This record gives sequence, structure tokens and C-alpha cells, in this order.
Amino acid sequence: MKLNTGMRCHDLCPKMEMEKVFAEAKANNIHQIQLAFGKSISNYDFSTGHYSPGFARYIASELQKNDVHVAVLGCYINPTNPIEEKRKAAVARFIEHLKYARIIGADMVGTETGRLDPDFKVTEESYTEDAYQLLLKSMREIVAAAEKLGVIVGVEGVFNHTLYSPARMKRFLEDIDSPNVEVILDAVNLIHPDEVEPEAQKRVIDKAFSYYGDKISVLHVKDFVFDGEEQLFRHVGDGLFHYEPLMKQVKEKKPRITMLLENSSRERFHGDVAFLQEIYDRV
Repeated sequence: MKLNTGMRCHDLCPKMEMEKVFAEAKANNIHQIQLAFGKSISNYDFSTGHYSPGFARYIASELQKNDVHVAVLGCYINPTNPIEEKRKAAVARFIEHLKYARIIGADMVGTETGRLDPDFKVTEESYTEDAYQLLLKSMREIVAAAEKLGVIVGVEGVFNHTLYSPARMKRFLEDIDSPNVEVILDAVNLIHPDEVEPEAQKRVIDKAFSYYGDKISVLHVKDFVFDGEEQLFRHVGDGLFHYEPLMKQVKEKKPRITMLLENSSRERFHGDVAFLQEIYDRV
């Protein structure tokens, strides 16, 4: 079975006019994207309050013209910002993106789960119950809007964010208890500095699929190394990530799931896909 792949728009090309961005995707034979308006599009204002159905329909028409589908509309906010005014502004921005998603046909609007720091610094405070409860507060506001609009919210765990492990994600999904919340699984993002050995990586991936495999709807695929406690991203195949356990789970449980490559490029993309396909075929 051929893998169902795409990539982030801001890895494909520099920020430019929207019409050119989608044409670039078509020209490079990339038909599924993760689109972050602010990172990819230079000629329109996407700040909160500028949405209209007419504008969203125009975006949809440009996507259709280029045979491009938005698998994830990226709206990566900090829902655990301890400054209430900024947290509320982030939630409002995300809710407006839900309205875009509904009309442009995006599968979901995606975010990571933030850190309990106004400047988004890595802090032990992000692992606390206070951070978790603040995340729930933000996400309940977002999910209430998503349910009314009929849009999916994609949530991505990261080892140094509020949802830092498969167990924490499991608790969150049970607490939020909504069919409109699904998981963007980036296995690399869940690997802590003490989990780089192949068997440890496998345990993390297997736990994710065991705890909430039914909720995993999109994969992010990349590679990594660690410099001390800092995770550094690498091109597919150029780091420490072991793809076999992930591909085995995908083959058994998630056929044709969308895989979005991160830290790829137009020059590398199709070679990276071939590398992943070989592993998928082999496991």
C-alpha cells in the first residue's frame, strides 16, 4: 500500500503570496499540506477579526484549483499561557481558525499544548496540575466552539509541554471527552532525553497506540538528536529515530493515515517518502 503523505507548507517554500504557495505545492506534486497562515502567506492579514466566509471560500477555490488539500490547518497557540489576557487572545485566534477550516475543507485545526510560561520557555511548571487545569480550561472553550461548528481539533503532545507523555494525553482525552478532539501523533516529540534507545522509543509509540490509537488521525514524521536536554530536529533518516515500531502500528491499525513530513524540503521530500515507504513495506 502506498503511503498517504504530505508536508508542511513552510518547509516547501518561503513565505509568499498565497496563490503562489499553493501553485508551488502543485508544481512539486504535493497534494496534502499542513498550512500555517502566518508562516506561509505574505499577502493577507490573518490576525483575529479578519475572517469572513467570502475570504475563506476564496482560499478554498485556490486550493481546489491546485488540487491541494489541507490535512492540518496549523494554529499553534500556547493554551497554558499564565497571562490571562494572552491566553484568551490565543483561544479566540484558534476559534477563528475553526471557522476557516470548516469552509476550506481542512481535516482539523492543530495545536500543541503549550508551556506554563509567558515566553514559552521550557519549565518544570508545565508538568504541574495547575498547568494541566489551565490547559483544560482553554481546550474546553475551544472544543465547545468546535462542536458547534462541526470541526475537529487536533492536539499534539510534546515531551516538554503540558501534555508530555502518552499517559498525560490519555487523561486529557478522557477529561475533555469529545468526538471533536483527535490526536496529531508526532512520535519524535514524545521522546524524552532518557528514551532514545530503540526499545524505549518502541515503548513510547506502543503506549500511544494502546492508550488512544482510535483517536490518532494524523502523523507528523521527522527525525531527531539530543544535545543534552535539548531536542534538535533532523531530516528523516538522519537522526536517532527508529521508524519500524511506528510503521508497524500504522500498517496494522491506521491504513492510509495522513503522514505529514516535517523538516523536509522540496528537494528531499520525494526521497524522504521513498525511504519511509521502504520501511513500511518491510515491517
